[in-house]
Amino acid sequence: MDLNSDLGESFGPWPMGDDASMLAVVTSANVACGFHAGDPAGILETLAQAAARGVAVGAHVGYRDLVGFGRRNMDPTSRELVADVIYQIGALQGLAAAAGTQVRYVKPHGALYNTIAHDQRQANDVISAILAVDRDLVLMGLAGSPLLDWARERGLRVAAEAFADRAYTDDGRLVSRREPGAVLHEPARVAERMLALVRTGEIESVHGKRVRLQADSICVHGDSPDAVAMARRIRERLQAEGVALRPFVETLTA
Repeated sequence: MDLNSDLGESFGPWPMGDDASMLAVVTSANVACGFHAGDPAGILETLAQAAARGVAVGAHVGYRDLVGFGRRNMDPTSRELVADVIYQIGALQGLAAAAGTQVRYVKPHGALYNTIAHDQRQANDVISAILAVDRDLVLMGLAGSPLLDWARERGLRVAAEAFADRAYTDDGRLVSRREPGAVLHEPARVAERMLALVRTGEIESVHGKRVRLQADSICVHGDSPDAVAMARRIRERLQAEGVALRPFVETLTA
C-alpha cells in the first residue's frame, strides 16, 4: 500500500503543514504547483527533502485559486484548463529536476479533483493535458469514480485513492467539507479505518453503510492539524499487521 500527502503548500512567510515530518512517514508526495498554494522556493525545498528520503513525487495541480486554496468550484474553458494543467506540471518538472528527482504522477487538488471525478468535460481536459506532457505519468483519482475509466480509455495508467481523514457518502463520494463530520481527526480511529479498508476492500460511510473501495493509495491531507500524527498512526498500524508500504508508482501495472 502507498501512503500519500499533499505537501509544498506553504506560501512565503505563511506555513502550511509540516512537510519535513510528513516526508519521514509517507511514500508519495503530492506537491503543490503554485496555483492553489506554494511558492517556488518552498516547493523546491519540499522536493529536495522528498528526493533525500526516496519519496515519489506527483504534481498536485489545481484551479488558479490562491485565495480559496483551490477549494472553490470553477468553470474554466477547455482551452484554459488544458493549458493551466500543462503549465503546472511543467513548472514542477523543472523544480523537481533541480532537486534531483522527477514527477512520476499527477493528482488534481481540491475542487478540481472533485469536479473531474464526475464531470467528463473537465476530466478530459486534465487527461489531455497530461497526455500532451508525458503519457507515462500516472493519474491519481478518487477510487470508484468514472474518471479512472475515462483515463484508462485514453491510454493513461491510473491509481485509485482513498482518504484516511475524510468521510464518505453511501455512494462512495467524499462528504462535502461544508457538512459536519466531513473531516476526521482522531489518529486511532483513522488508522483502524484504513486497516479495515486494506483488509476488506470496504470503508464505512457516514451513515454506517459498507462501501466497496479498491485503493492503490491512502491520503492524509497535509494541512490538517493532526496530519502527521494520523499518518504515523496509519503507517505503524499497517506495518504491525504486515502491510508493506511503498510508492504506488513502483508497483502499479495498469
